[in-house]
Amino acid sequence: MGHIQDRWYRQARHPETGRLLFNDKDKPVMERSELYGIGLRYKVRYLDPDNNERSKSFADKQKKRAEDFLIEVESDKREGKYVDPQAGRVLFSVVADRWVAAQTFDHTTRERVISRLANHLKPFFKAKTVGAIKPSDVQAWLRWLQDRRVSTRSRVLYFTHLVSILSFAKEDKLIVSNPAQASSVTRPRAGLRQVQPWRPERAQAVLNALPIRFKPVVRVPAGIGLRQGEVFGFSLDDVDRDRNVAQVERQVRIVDNVLCFAPPKRGKTREVPIGGELLSALDEYAEQFPATEITLPWVHPEGKPVAVKLLMVDYDGLPFRRGGFRLSVWLPALKKAGIEKPTRADGMHALRHLYASVLLDAGESIKALSSYLGHSDPGFTLRVYTHLLPTSHERTRNAVDALFRDGLAAA
Repeated sequence: MGHIQDRWYRQARHPETGRLLFNDKDKPVMERSELYGIGLRYKVRYLDPDNNERSKSFADKQKKRAEDFLIEVESDKREGKYVDPQAGRVLFSVVADRWVAAQTFDHTTRERVISRLANHLKPFFKAKTVGAIKPSDVQAWLRWLQDRRVSTRSRVLYFTHLVSILSFAKEDKLIVSNPAQASSVTRPRAGLRQVQPWRPERAQAVLNALPIRFKPVVRVPAGIGLRQGEVFGFSLDDVDRDRNVAQVERQVRIVDNVLCFAPPKRGKTREVPIGGELLSALDEYAEQFPATEITLPWVHPEGKPVAVKLLMVDYDGLPFRRGGFRLSVWLPALKKAGIEKPTRADGMHALRHLYASVLLDAGESIKALSSYLGHSDPGFTLRVYTHLLPTSHERTRNAVDALFRDGLAAA
């Protein structure tokens, strides 16, 4: 059990015998020590869970705070929640790097996270130790991001990283609590954007504007809902023609500026039904532009080489890089199709949304659509596309009319 030392006073001794003095009530007689009035008065001394002696000092007239601190320390030791007060003297940037190193991100995600930390977290917290970060500092950081005109969605993402880093520090017993989760911190929240899929007429206009060699970039995402990287990694060998399904098994990604094959987003492979009209169009395309066998490392630049006969490549016979594709193929096609000022909603992802809207309009279930799109949760699919669901008003009226028409009204 720890104790509290009063550095300004000590128990008096008999001047001749040297024995400790007590008063009539058998309480120690106190006298000023040579430290009276110098420095902090009360020192809490205690043993940590490893039996190392620790201490913390408090000013004059703060004995109650010292007592409360000692009670809290002893309680935390019993409950296994004790945190060494010195442990938090580690720079935030060091803890952030440890957190990144401990994560199981894929290579591309790791690069992106490191970049976000370097640009949006470390510049603000660089001079602070993790134990010195207070809820007010977190709130000031959020305002700093806002003043730099960082979008709400990005602030949500960066805040999620900060919460994870500080939770990592808490679990490693560097800090007692996570300041980013304090009630005084206003957590940024971004409303779910209502996706606006292209109308079929717009998709047709862009298809018509594309060079023949690149027409699959409209047909494939609009026909089987693939993401851009999955389109670049698509092969007709992925189609099971007996079952009329496409196996979505890979995408093309850039890792350390090197093109690589990788699993789809979140490693979620899937099967998607493929219609005969689309398959015939792709077969005709393949007759004119035979598949190109491309060998790329799997997942990261040092990964195992994997050879795939890609449906579509660039003019040089190489897999597309997103940036080059956008500048050399996509934006010129949008302009030719009459889309003079394209927005973020005019990316290839709009064709994936078109695919989703067509399936919902045809009565496909959210669960099936979620599976075809490779979403991790049907609830997410519902939140994204709920406004595209066909109205149930007409179905309700028809059902009730049928009920009365079949005899209920006559009764």
